[in-house]
Amino acid sequence: MTDLRDSTRLHDVARRAALEVRDPLLAAFRTTIAVDYKVDLHDVVTEHDKRSEETITKFIMREVPDSMLLGEEGGSVGSGAVQWYVDPIDGTSNFARGLSFWCVSIAAVIEGEIVAGVVYDPVADNLFSADLNGAYLNGRSIRSNAVPDERRATLITGYPVARDFRLDGKQRALEDIGVLIETFSTVRRPGSAALSISHVAAGWVDAAVGFGVNPWDVTAAILILKQARGSYTPLTLGKVASSSKDYLCPGYVALGEGANYPTLNRIAENISQRRQETSASSSLSVARA
Repeated sequence: MTDLRDSTRLHDVARRAALEVRDPLLAAFRTTIAVDYKVDLHDVVTEHDKRSEETITKFIMREVPDSMLLGEEGGSVGSGAVQWYVDPIDGTSNFARGLSFWCVSIAAVIEGEIVAGVVYDPVADNLFSADLNGAYLNGRSIRSNAVPDERRATLITGYPVARDFRLDGKQRALEDIGVLIETFSTVRRPGSAALSISHVAAGWVDAAVGFGVNPWDVTAAILILKQARGSYTPLTLGKVASSSKDYLCPGYVALGEGANYPTLNRIAENISQRRQETSASSSLSVARA
């Protein structure tokens, strides 16, 4: 079990690392930004992602030499006992176009346990964070608070995107999001998983759901939400083993305390189950070939 003092220390390192990139990111925001693409035209990256990750990596390695860092842009660096998951800009498409819903996400993991996390929104100057003592917004304790009835609730999701159409079929995906739009009072898709889950933790929205996240997107936010007494249900989507850690799963349902949303849970589980079945069928076809 991680010592609380270690958790507090790593929390402080994550906080200071995020603040290291605040000024250059704010200076670049809403200027002319050149973009490049990774997997497809929906997967944007900028020079600021790469530069910010380099800054964060150097800072963490200097402060905590016994570290291994996994970043979205630079891959794995180091081989220490403390694992760091870093997304220098979660919501890069928003950042590149001038939409103010993006953040810096940094988390520390020891022996598979998330022990510290920071999600920093530079534009609003809101720093969501957590250690093993609690969850905080700008240093003050926070607690999630969801309305009990999903018909009166606000849901954040990025589903569906083009990738979901390919995996689930366009008609089925549109039917699923249609049910959620009809069921929930409000459905929004602002474009950053880390910041969306942190908003659930702060009690500003009631729920968030996603079906295509990476560890650097969600690891910090998971701890923040759980420490704010919310719940985080991981979804394997047929991509990882059922025993995988929450932060390694590519799907999730994040709920504020007090939420009881059967429609959301049913649709999320159905999507995950369908993808598990598709993955199993694909594996069987390959084995037979």
